[in-house]
Amino acid sequence: MIAANRRELLAGAGLAALVSSTPGLARGQRAPAATKPDLFIGTGGHGHTFPGASLPFGMVQLSPDTDNARWDACSGYHRTDTSIMGFSHTHLSGTGIGDMLDVLVVPTRGKLELDPGKLDDPDTGYRQRFSEEHAEPGYYRVKLESGVLAELTVTERTGLHRYHFPAGPGHILIDFAHMILDVWDKGTIVDQASLSIDASGVITGSRRVHRWAKGRHIHFALQLSRRPSRVEFFGDGNKPAGAKGVTGNKLKLALFFDEAGGAPILVKTGVSAIDVAGAKTALAAEAPGWDFDRAATAARRAWAKELDCVRVEGGSADQRTIMASALYHCFLAPTLFTDRDGRYVGMDAKVHQAPADTPAFSTYSLWDTYRALHPLLTLVQPERAAMFTRDLIRQTQQSPCGPPVWQLQGIETGCMIGWHSVSVLAEAKAKGIQADYAAAWPNIRRRAFDRTFKDSDGSLGRGYYYDLNYIPADKIWESVSRTQEYAYDDWAMAVLADAAGAKDDAAKLRERSRNYRNVLDPKTRFAKPKFSDGSWWANYDPIQIGHDVKKHRDYTEANGWQATFLNQHDVYGLIEHFGGDAAFEKQLDALFNAPSTLPENAPPDISGLVGQYAHGNEPNHHVAYLYAYAGAPAKTQAMIRRLCTEMYKADPDGEIGNDDCGQMSAWFVLSALGFYPVDPVSAVYVLGSPLFDKAEVRLGQGRTLRVIARGNAADAPYVQSVRWNGKPWTKNWIDHADLVKGGELEFVMGNTPSRFGTAKADRPPSFGRGAA
Repeated sequence: MIAANRRELLAGAGLAALVSSTPGLARGQRAPAATKPDLFIGTGGHGHTFPGASLPFGMVQLSPDTDNARWDACSGYHRTDTSIMGFSHTHLSGTGIGDMLDVLVVPTRGKLELDPGKLDDPDTGYRQRFSEEHAEPGYYRVKLESGVLAELTVTERTGLHRYHFPAGPGHILIDFAHMILDVWDKGTIVDQASLSIDASGVITGSRRVHRWAKGRHIHFALQLSRRPSRVEFFGDGNKPAGAKGVTGNKLKLALFFDEAGGAPILVKTGVSAIDVAGAKTALAAEAPGWDFDRAATAARRAWAKELDCVRVEGGSADQRTIMASALYHCFLAPTLFTDRDGRYVGMDAKVHQAPADTPAFSTYSLWDTYRALHPLLTLVQPERAAMFTRDLIRQTQQSPCGPPVWQLQGIETGCMIGWHSVSVLAEAKAKGIQADYAAAWPNIRRRAFDRTFKDSDGSLGRGYYYDLNYIPADKIWESVSRTQEYAYDDWAMAVLADAAGAKDDAAKLRERSRNYRNVLDPKTRFAKPKFSDGSWWANYDPIQIGHDVKKHRDYTEANGWQATFLNQHDVYGLIEHFGGDAAFEKQLDALFNAPSTLPENAPPDISGLVGQYAHGNEPNHHVAYLYAYAGAPAKTQAMIRRLCTEMYKADPDGEIGNDDCGQMSAWFVLSALGFYPVDPVSAVYVLGSPLFDKAEVRLGQGRTLRVIARGNAADAPYVQSVRWNGKPWTKNWIDHADLVKGGELEFVMGNTPSRFGTAKADRPPSFGRGAA
């Protein structure tokens, strides 16, 4: 645990308990109370989150940067670091690759330093040790060793700083060269940069960055509440460049104050991906004055409203904090990418105008978030889920790559495999979200069938997939996982083909979605590398991640154990492959009970092991729920309760793997509520084991879902019976169409397994059918 002065009790979030008059509650029935999140959860270990100020799905994430050059600093911050470089305006939450950290502001005293210095030697450069760190939704505060007390808050498109300097001289450095660094970076990473100051004291800047989202632009406009005594610009190589402006690649600006003490110095910064004019408009409209406290109060209230959508009672105090913190992380991305006037950069690199009701967004970590985050948003953020749906349709139309893979700042990074935006769209369609799905179909169809389509953006090996119905391991990197995930996207695209009236295409895609079977060896019953001549890897070891440890990975951030259960949409077909329910259950048991050993070349993403099940990475997130399909739901219930209690802590090292823009957190939120979308496209949820005695979920349009777990306890994870709106419910699943109407889902829990949900008629549907 961290010291008390490092993590103060969070205050001022305005999350009060519901009064007994809440609609839908029986007389005298007490509603669950809201809990305050701990923003430091996930900032240690490999969580890759940040503690700074943001708004729900906002464009600006104003946060301290402690490091910009190692994997565990993908967000710019790690809880174990002992010094702060400064405060930058854009951050990624929980990703496995770093970018952003735009417009670093460094308030300090003493000698001007233009470089940050070394992480392991905080006395070098402009780094500063720190204390009294405090974070809450929409607000951050820290005391720097220079004596400066720094406070941060935000609006949607602006960052607001308030710096309390001790008496005497001080200065503020703007390091516009600051960014995430990587050992693989080569050539010029920042170019087309400029900094200038006008007669009124407004500082503006622009640059282009070639990091992860290669070629993205950032523009800013910055004002200070006090005129500096003098300014000095610095160009490439830290060469002095006068007092009016500078152009080049790596630029900096120092603002000196002969007397920095007294009234605090406020800084406000507007940002835009379009131009400086857009940044100035954001600044004028969203931060017209210098009332920092008013902005901080508005940010707190915005978060209080959003986080009020889920309230829980029971469990431990730590578990309630984890729940609130997970919900907070679920509402950080996707991030707003539209200027005040509706302009945004499309996936075609052109400037477009967004309708007022459908702004553009960035930071779609779709390989991760299609699994649980987007399904959660359809429940607790239905209006935003509809916005994201319409935005993804528009991006699919505009992108030369078709449906997005991993979009960041209007740029297709092509990161990970598959093009899982089609899952998000197909799920939305299945759940009744109104949108013009047919408009996206031509570009989706290109991705589905066009052999000339560019295959470097998440779809490597598609030609082999068409011709052989699998991807050969001797030809293509990560062939096994690609085959399986392309098959899932075929399943999703079939739904969208139907929506567009392309019935023949839909039939072909549904048939092709069973290609996952072609990398399942019927003899060993593992997902295995298969070569172009049709042979299997002879000396197969499911622990390994590739048949050639020096050259190949056959799986994406997984090994043979984990990939064997990757299928989400045809679980009964998978069960048939194993030889029936008993054999499938036995192999699942083997997964969870195997030795937790990994090869030396395993990526760090494979973490949170229970046997060979890896909770720290997304491909396994649905697997514990598969027992329910084989008639063993009690094993699902026991394992879900174990994962909820072992894989999450109320601590900076509280997430067992990267949060991945909310996916790791969304798994907890849904599983702790008692249900999970194994196949989001099917629009059904498999029942698990609710962690809390009571939960209240606000669904929008005045609807409320209450989840009650009677007899719940740490040693009572097993469901004995279920009632839905007062009537007996025998199925171990529930449809989104029922759940979204609101009502009461009541579990009776016990400490021994029961027969609930074991009958074949009560098992979840899959691939459009029930258990045989």
